Amino acid sequence: MGNEEVQYGADQIQILEGLEAVRKRPGMYIGTTASRGLHHLVYEIVDNSVDEALAGACDHIEVTINEDNTICVSDNGRGIPVGVNHKSGLTGVEVVFTILHAGGKFGGGGYKVSGGLHGVGASVVNALSDWLEVEVCHEGKVYKQRYERGKVCYPLKVVGDCEEGRTGTKVTFKPDETIFKETTVFEYDILKQRLREMAFLTKGLKITLRDMRVEEGENPIEEHFHYEGGIKEFVSYLNKSKTVIYDQIMYFEGDRNNVHVEVAMQHNDSYTESTYTFVNNINTPEGGTHLEGFKIALTKTFNDYARANKMLKDSDENLTGEDIREGLTSIISVKIEDPQFEGQTKQKLGNTEARGAVASIVGEQLTYFLEQNPNVAKMVLDKSILAQRARDAARKARDLTRRKSALDGLGLPGKLADCSDKDPKNCEIFIVEGDSAGGSAKTARSRATQAILPLRGKILNVEKARVDRIYGNAEIKAMITAFGTGIHEDFDISKLRYNKIIIMTDADVDGAHIATLMLTFLYRFMPDLIKDGHVFLAQPPLYKLEKNRQVWYAYSDDELNKILSDVGRDQNNKIQRYKGLGEMDPEQLWETTMDPERRILLRVNLNEEAESDIDLTFTTLMGDKVEPRRDFIEKNAKFVTNLDI
Repeated sequence: MGNEEVQYGADQIQILEGLEAVRKRPGMYIGTTASRGLHHLVYEIVDNSVDEALAGACDHIEVTINEDNTICVSDNGRGIPVGVNHKSGLTGVEVVFTILHAGGKFGGGGYKVSGGLHGVGASVVNALSDWLEVEVCHEGKVYKQRYERGKVCYPLKVVGDCEEGRTGTKVTFKPDETIFKETTVFEYDILKQRLREMAFLTKGLKITLRDMRVEEGENPIEEHFHYEGGIKEFVSYLNKSKTVIYDQIMYFEGDRNNVHVEVAMQHNDSYTESTYTFVNNINTPEGGTHLEGFKIALTKTFNDYARANKMLKDSDENLTGEDIREGLTSIISVKIEDPQFEGQTKQKLGNTEARGAVASIVGEQLTYFLEQNPNVAKMVLDKSILAQRARDAARKARDLTRRKSALDGLGLPGKLADCSDKDPKNCEIFIVEGDSAGGSAKTARSRATQAILPLRGKILNVEKARVDRIYGNAEIKAMITAFGTGIHEDFDISKLRYNKIIIMTDADVDGAHIATLMLTFLYRFMPDLIKDGHVFLAQPPLYKLEKNRQVWYAYSDDELNKILSDVGRDQNNKIQRYKGLGEMDPEQLWETTMDPERRILLRVNLNEEAESDIDLTFTTLMGDKVEPRRDFIEKNAKFVTNLDI
């Protein structure tokens, strides 16, 4: 991006429009006023500080959750300009916090690249806060201004002297609970995931996260994220629960067509690909032109190398990109001055110059790397050739499945008790563990709209299996056929036969393991079912309490204790602890777990902003390595109580 000095003063801040609409329609600016939108406020202020780091003017950002649940973000950047903007007559600080689409990100004067909401971030956070205070250290003086619900309380004023040589900006704000009605409580772990990612993507930047909300006498929780290796360390972090097949992390960096490209990658012995793409430090979960350029270069370079070194014969087919990317963990990060986004959710990069820039840099530098490291090239190509054979076997199994389906009508699995309504919007399918619970569920169900698919035992752990084994597994094949969508490149959500896919397992450790196996399969092979909100977990009760011919069901120990407090604890109480769904008669199963009027369902959500952490969690829980799994369980065991083991 070049190291030329970039001027940043009040005159570089352009004014485009006013703030009025933000409080009326907050969802247009932050997506949602639920928890995700609340945390987005923090990211927007932090993004401004990261932009200072990208400009080479800041190396430390501190984020503090205060005891009163306010947020403070401070940095050691240049400080927001305090001079008066000649167009508006306002100080740079006031323009940034009160005028929408105002900032050094417009007009190319203040920043070469920037993330965030492209200039609306600070003013939107201000508009959606009960109050916000900003302090700027500039030329030895501390300047301060306060706003309430976006309105200025007093002009920018000098309130003291800076520490010698210090510059920077400090923003403290309290979200407005009349806007964020669902919650105004910040979750440490959500902020931690995003801030760690930001630190990985900005090598050398140190981010400190501090939580002051602790019991009296306890020290605040504090963590530091600082990665001199940048995205190379990101790849190491993502691969920590996997077994890598070579030690080096391939790293490619360069500039083409005004695009700065950084790529880091390393293969592991798993069968799933984990690729994450970023533009100006913002996650692009739908990929785009930078991802296309990466895939083109990777596929061409490995095939060229394999043919030049006789690892593929003239008669052999080329390896596909999917073969080469099996078990690959990679980060693609581009910095671009004017990013253009496509798609409904604006999460896909559209700049054509990014495709050529990434393809060119990865192609050149990967070719050189493979020539210098023939042992690594051989390991990757050996794995890719095995993947190719497995893919061919899977294709034959898939074709066989399709032919069978064509011959026997719908080709639905024999054990599926389907529903009579054929409109997917009205239909739901219960995936039930075991024939005993399956029998109860078939009797209990509403036949018009509820289908039952009983599975025998635990399904295959797809985290440890190639696609050919997955297509050969009877239980997984039954699910794929019943859902109707196909998997991987065949996936078509318009063919989904049920609006709700409900995983119904026993309320014990075994049941939780089976549910996790099923979620792993859905996440790896049909992630859009989760993203689009079609996957649910049923919540069967743990206890049945009978007293004086009345019946109560409790779904937790706490709920049972509450019921007992209400009805009294005496010898007339008959308490039954359900060890499994098979212990319930059909009537009980219907009224507690299957009746749409009374049941409790948990929708499985996928937070795309934290997808790298979701990926890591599945690998940790379901992968080969024992140590990371033990560490995860020990760290999170405090959230699980009264397990019936």
